[in-house]
Amino acid sequence: MKLLRVGPAGAERPAVLDETGTPRDLSGLVNDIDGALLADGAALARIREAVAAGELPALDAGDSRIGPPLGRIGKIVCIGLNYHDHATETGAAIPEEPILFMKAPDTVVGPEDTVLVPRGSEKTDWEVELAVVIGRTARYLESDEEALASVAGYAIAHDVSERAFQIERGGQWDKGKNCETFNPLGPWLVTADEIPDPQALALRLWVNGELKQDGTTADQIFPVAQVVRYLSQFMTLYPGDVINTGTPAGVALGQPDPKPYLRAGDVVELEIDGLGRQRQEFKDA
Repeated sequence: MKLLRVGPAGAERPAVLDETGTPRDLSGLVNDIDGALLADGAALARIREAVAAGELPALDAGDSRIGPPLGRIGKIVCIGLNYHDHATETGAAIPEEPILFMKAPDTVVGPEDTVLVPRGSEKTDWEVELAVVIGRTARYLESDEEALASVAGYAIAHDVSERAFQIERGGQWDKGKNCETFNPLGPWLVTADEIPDPQALALRLWVNGELKQDGTTADQIFPVAQVVRYLSQFMTLYPGDVINTGTPAGVALGQPDPKPYLRAGDVVELEIDGLGRQRQEFKDA
């Protein structure tokens, strides 16, 4: 299934795409698309049955904004330098273990919402990423099979980054990753049954119509199953948690000087096979 949330920010309604691509209203069946729903197999089954029976009303055409496909996100755990080609372009050594940092859930916005260039920023950068959404509590997982069984679905994440804040200002990466609007998510949460192999997905990103990133999850240093299993050794993963799994080559940081960092007025578009497409205009904070 392709689950989504539609409507004004903070008042989104749960929905599902039918086989024709029409958003169907789920508010008569469920309160929201969140961790509680993803952990409830019976509720997910009811949604599937209602879609198959054609029982769900189409959403009003006036509900045009698509919000983040997941509400009440618990935590966002991110993996740095997780593509061989991205590590190479930035001159970094291939990590021996996953590099972890966190993003606050309040960085999440919808897939076509405005993204703000922070005040004082000179190095705002783009990163298309596969987001993994957890659907069952996971701790101390022992196998890749257990790890993938913990995944409810997948979405596109745009891990917007401010490189000077991240790299040049001391401390940890988090202050270059947690600026307002720095994690567009969606448009859909695609359930795991529709993505049989998360290591066979193409990722692409354009800036002002120019293709900048064109990669594949097959190039990940630490595949999805390994990442989920690894994280479960250090923290408990709960339904509604999100994992951003890294970005392929083509970011501004890895390009020759003068690096083409983002400015107000730039438009970024990104897509991942089977997961939809995003588009954001950047404006000054």
